[in-house]
Amino acid sequence: MFANYHTHTTRCLHAVGEDKEYVEAAIKAGIKVLGFSDHCPWVYPDDYVSGFRMTAQETEDYVDSLLRLRKEYESDIRILIGFEAEYISDLVDAQDELFAQYPVDYLILGQHFLGHEQDSVYTGAPTTDLACLTRYVDTVIEGMKTGRYLYLAHPDVINYKGDETLYRQEMTRLCEFLKEADSPVEINMLGAVEGRNYPNDTFLEIAREVGLKAIIGVDAHAPEQLTNPEGERLCEKLAEGMELLKEMPI
Repeated sequence: MFANYHTHTTRCLHAVGEDKEYVEAAIKAGIKVLGFSDHCPWVYPDDYVSGFRMTAQETEDYVDSLLRLRKEYESDIRILIGFEAEYISDLVDAQDELFAQYPVDYLILGQHFLGHEQDSVYTGAPTTDLACLTRYVDTVIEGMKTGRYLYLAHPDVINYKGDETLYRQEMTRLCEFLKEADSPVEINMLGAVEGRNYPNDTFLEIAREVGLKAIIGVDAHAPEQLTNPEGERLCEKLAEGMELLKEMPI
């Protein structure tokens, strides 16, 4: 892989390894561009503390660590500072105020929840509710229209178990929007290697039919996941029939 834009850190509370270990693993794998995109902090209007992401107070440590590593390894690899973020419209302004204080290079859209994390649907939970699927597609399209996000991470994370005809209808709507926006979809290596509900074969079939481009995202939660040639080959196979991008214009 030339580039990976989907890399987490221990600040999200479900990853392991030091920041430096991710950089050194990427260099070992021959990666030339490593984008860190840990789960974004949200500035909540109450005292809620997430068990899924860094706090707003940890943002400075995250950015400072990556800036130091960028300088230390500048002759070996290009390091980018990003976040994986849901689109939650009523929290966006406060998040923008937070990020304005730091040199953030990019965001990727990973819609794990359909609203505030503490009281909304988790998209990875199995559901037969068409309203949930429709809301997922609506939310992702609304978010991507803002131009905030580099690309859509694990676009098929929504774990819909209902009528396949309805799934095809809604995901075709999403893919056609992404085609019009010239935006690629991520082939998620973590999901592929672990056998999660994504990448979804039906979604990928639709993506091919619509003519979408794809990019591989390691979704690394451990340094060794960046040195996985078998996982890379699996993702390349899943991307057959789509133009597979090596890097993004950033």
